Amino acid sequence: MISLEENGQVNMKALEIEDIVDISLLQKFQDNFAVGVNCASVTVNRSGQPITKPSSYTRFCTDFVHRSSVGDRRCAESHNRMGEEAARTGRPYVGTCHAGLIDFAAPIIVNGELLGTVLGGQVLSAQPKEENYRSVAREIGADEEGMAGAVNEVKITEMENIRAAAEVLFIVVNALAQNGYTKLQLESIAQKLASKFVEVSATLEELASSAQSIQTEQSGLNQEIAQIGEFNSKITHVLGLINKISMNTKILGINSSIEAAHAGEAGVGFAVVAREINNLSESSKEMADEIAQLTKKISESIHSTVTHSEVTLCTSNEQAKALEDIAVSVQQITYLAEELNDLTNVAVSE
Repeated sequence: MISLEENGQVNMKALEIEDIVDISLLQKFQDNFAVGVNCASVTVNRSGQPITKPSSYTRFCTDFVHRSSVGDRRCAESHNRMGEEAARTGRPYVGTCHAGLIDFAAPIIVNGELLGTVLGGQVLSAQPKEENYRSVAREIGADEEGMAGAVNEVKITEMENIRAAAEVLFIVVNALAQNGYTKLQLESIAQKLASKFVEVSATLEELASSAQSIQTEQSGLNQEIAQIGEFNSKITHVLGLINKISMNTKILGINSSIEAAHAGEAGVGFAVVAREINNLSESSKEMADEIAQLTKKISESIHSTVTHSEVTLCTSNEQAKALEDIAVSVQQITYLAEELNDLTNVAVSE
């Protein structure tokens, strides 16, 4: 069963050979291999359960050894022993089974984990001695004559050829398993990439939206600043009028003082009014000058703010454009990850 660990890696303890190997393809190869090299073959999973149908089994085994409960048990024990030895060494193991035939076990190992074993053989390397097989028949309770006749039908092959056959089977089946495991890893990586890029794309879209909001807010701020500048211009205009009134008031005060002096005693009260007018004129002028200095500073501050605001707006525009470009790139990478996943599926199925 395919399952992933917290780090995203495939859980090898839960992985089965059926998860990464096309069993129908394995069956076809196994059948053709058995016919080509004149030996029997079957593939079992990590639990020892067959996952393929037996290929080219001999009558000696099917009709006599496996028909006996004792023989069937001894055969399973022999297979387990050979499988364990093959798993220990990580290489094919060739040996003699309990009934006297030559068998082999080729381990299927992926990423250091034994996922199954290909069992083969049911051959001889020399002419059989019938008495030995009659003895085996008596031990397992099989028909002596039938078993002795069946052993003469078993193919005789050189040990060198048997070892070579086991090696070929080992290489090919492990290559199939490794390819299947690589496909599984690629699928997992492609899925994780697609998932992560979707998340990144969503985040970038949010950032782009925020950048657009900043642009809108910045544009509104610039408009407000421009209005403040207009107000400041109006204040300057009003100050000009105040200065003009102040100047006229001062002239009026001076003329009043002159007229009060000409009037003598009768102009004493008028002279007091003239002095107050002069004082008011001076105060108005001083206040107008202070306001003028203040509006000048405000104007300078507005100008500086507008400059910085324009720079900020330009930067926001560039950031928004960059985020849009990144979002497009991420979408393209997501598409490529999906294509990668599709390509691995097609490649392995072929």
